[in-house]
Amino acid sequence: MGKENSKMKAEDFSDLLDRTSFSPSELQKRHKEFLKDCPDGILTLEQFKVFYKEFSPKGDSGHFAEQVFRTFDEDGSGTIDFKEFIVGFVHSVTWTMEKKLKWAFTMYDLDGNGYISKDEMLEMIESVFKMMGNTGGLNEDENTPQKKVDTLYAAMDKDNDEKVTLGEFIEGVKQDPAILKVLLGSQ
Repeated sequence: MGKENSKMKAEDFSDLLDRTSFSPSELQKRHKEFLKDCPDGILTLEQFKVFYKEFSPKGDSGHFAEQVFRTFDEDGSGTIDFKEFIVGFVHSVTWTMEKKLKWAFTMYDLDGNGYISKDEMLEMIESVFKMMGNTGGLNEDENTPQKKVDTLYAAMDKDNDEKVTLGEFIEGVKQDPAILKVLLGSQ
């Protein structure tokens, strides 16, 4: 399998050039680096968790990393190939705010039903709290996952139907951009 994935298919290479801002040489360099870390040409969830842990060494980023992994794994195979990795990475860095919000929404909509329930938000905010480690700097009214969810839901669920739709999610973050930092674990 490693040899099979050591060369990128011409159509994948062309597609990545179209979908990213990388030059052909940059893309080849990144592919080489990817293969150095993932000789089989795929990134497993466990490898991704190790990679993600480097960004939050003080906390437990496992669950949060699982949700990011799910959004990168476009074909649902349970692994991330180079194409999925590069597209996911580039998009998470270069997308417009609107696209980042749509991506964050899919990460929080755990069951994919088109809205975020309080339970889904709580599960994700708990993973953010674990990932961030020390939450001592938070206000008293937001220092637990449940309190934070209550605050976020009050800001987002405008029609009080216990469901945050994509529109409500985007509008809530636009009203208070600090919400996005909390949602993505970058307080």
